[in-house]
Amino acid sequence: MDKIILHIDFDSFFASVEQQHNPLLRGKPIGVTAANSRTCIIAASREAKKFGIKTGTRSFETQNICPAITLVPANFVNYWEVSKKFINICKDYSPYIEVFSIDELFMDITSSHHLFGGQYGVIARIRNRIKKEIGEYITASFGISYNKLLAKLASGLQKPNGIVEIRKEDVYKIYKQAKLTDVCGIGERIKNRLNKIGIYTLLQLREVPISCLISEFGQAEAYFLHQVGLANDPHPVIPYTISPSVKSVGRNYCLPENQYNRLIVLQNIYELCEEVGLKLRRLEKKAKTIGISLRGSLDVHGEKTVNYYINSGKDIFYACKFLISDKFMIQTHEYIRQISVWVSNLEDVRYLPYPLFKNEQKTERLLAAVDNINERFGDHTIRNGFLLYADKLTTVPNGYLADKYERTRLSNEL
Repeated sequence: MDKIILHIDFDSFFASVEQQHNPLLRGKPIGVTAANSRTCIIAASREAKKFGIKTGTRSFETQNICPAITLVPANFVNYWEVSKKFINICKDYSPYIEVFSIDELFMDITSSHHLFGGQYGVIARIRNRIKKEIGEYITASFGISYNKLLAKLASGLQKPNGIVEIRKEDVYKIYKQAKLTDVCGIGERIKNRLNKIGIYTLLQLREVPISCLISEFGQAEAYFLHQVGLANDPHPVIPYTISPSVKSVGRNYCLPENQYNRLIVLQNIYELCEEVGLKLRRLEKKAKTIGISLRGSLDVHGEKTVNYYINSGKDIFYACKFLISDKFMIQTHEYIRQISVWVSNLEDVRYLPYPLFKNEQKTERLLAAVDNINERFGDHTIRNGFLLYADKLTTVPNGYLADKYERTRLSNEL
């Protein structure tokens, strides 16, 4: 028997939550920014999207496109609270709920849908409860299919507030209409590379030999694309209470404005390294490979594998600084806009040798003490001296529920 998978995706989530919270914003074009000083739109309301405003649009551009637009700073605490209510509703209809991001999830209702009048009965109940328990101005789109790949594709085909089901006999028709970039995992970069080898549609992707894909993309990415072409997805819905195997940890940050000051860029890098280190410690892992990318008028990146394992922000920062030391020399006219820091090649700390030297043991105890204090009294309660006068980055649900710390916290709160 085929599985019945739902993909539920809120419509214009951040903007809808703001409009639900403030009735004066309803029916009006609004753009949500990550902070008061941020110059980039991270979410647009349905009304703003009609003018062509979308995620990534610069704030000054929105004023030219739609002079009536209202810019609203993001409130991630409110979004988190709404997301928890949403998950709390969905878990009443299936124990198999995989939280994909702050505003979307997968549900496997194969063994429970008959209790609620079938898949459309489940959807009707969830819609009704969203309206009653979260708000009448917040809607979601639903995709139904026999695997996660197609369920997610379906949920994006009739937005907002739509329901689309893709059965096996529907795949050819859907693939004939859908774009390559409608599939999760195929962005502009991969689309352009597919175009280079003569693939412009999902139906063409279905026909291309996997050997052709391997020569262009390599083994792993070629296998993914081949499965997409065949409309296959072997991945099950993994309940949010179960931690998946984590292969890497990273943090990406778009600066509020073009940054010409090298010291401020380094402080932001250090802050991101601290967050990555904290994430590693929560996962009880250490890393051997460190990477960094700076984008703006300069395009600097580097990655290096060392012969020891680390999980402190300080060590990650020094590795990143070494990687960019001969490339990151900001001149008067050069700037940085986006910073990415990541680590990979992870190992559980329980499989690593215990530190032999007292200074290493002291460092680990100190990190644990700092983590406990920041956990109790809030992020940034204790900071490295290098960050004393630096702006505090807002920690947002990035890599949402990607580690067992966040999953445990969600389970406890629900």
